[in-house]
Amino acid sequence: MYLCAMLMKMRNFTFLILVFLLMFSSCSDYTKVVKSTDYEFKYKKAIEYYESGDFVKSSTLLKELINIVRGTSRADKVYYYYAKSQFGIKDNLMAGHYFKSLLKEFPRSEFAEESQFMVGYCFYLDSPGPRLDQQVTHDAIDALQLFINLYPKSARVDEANRLIIELRDKLVYKSYLSGKLYYDMNNYKAAVVALTTSLKEFPDTKYREELMYMLLKAKYLLAVKSVEDKKRDRLSSALDEYFTFVDEYPESKYRKEVEKYHETTAKLLNYKPDSKI
Repeated sequence: MYLCAMLMKMRNFTFLILVFLLMFSSCSDYTKVVKSTDYEFKYKKAIEYYESGDFVKSSTLLKELINIVRGTSRADKVYYYYAKSQFGIKDNLMAGHYFKSLLKEFPRSEFAEESQFMVGYCFYLDSPGPRLDQQVTHDAIDALQLFINLYPKSARVDEANRLIIELRDKLVYKSYLSGKLYYDMNNYKAAVVALTTSLKEFPDTKYREELMYMLLKAKYLLAVKSVEDKKRDRLSSALDEYFTFVDEYPESKYRKEVEKYHETTAKLLNYKPDSKI
């Protein structure tokens, strides 16, 4: 037993030594590449590192080569592989920047179509949660839409459209959250504005029924709590919203509730309350 244990330990130790030697050899080889002034060799090794998935090493070498190859026929390839390497290490901001730079410097490059898509895709990946500022989401939508406009026959058009729908739904959900927040704060006027804007900008959203229900409810609550000189117009607006809602969603799960709003609104339009709010 003791002998077996010793043999096992020796095997493990030998394995660790081999791993260390391989790592040392690899690091030593990479150091030689970094220090080399043979830029053709350095470019070749950079592509090898990229293709093997070692994006940190490839990006380090390609970053140096960007200025070296400027003005040559290989310049767009170096930009492309550098951007792809940055994408590989999940630095989407830097990757998107260099994909965009490639398009600006080399608009007719063989990599232009993919680069245009990747600009939008990098923005898409960096798009934050719906509760945060959505400027990056807007940038993603604009870039992906530009890709579709420029390359309508691309195999990636369907994917770009799918991403745009997902991003738009995020914007809609943010609008929904804003409207709900205003409602919870009893700020029905602001809720009406936010929800109306959301439905106008995104009429085909999957949240449409719920947004329309919330808009109707916000208009109703705004109307019944209004001062006398604004009440009638706001009640009429709520009534119009009711007819719009039931016409579009006659079997809605909210039907019973909105019927109560309709009944109350119709009565209020024919009577004046004793006090003003």
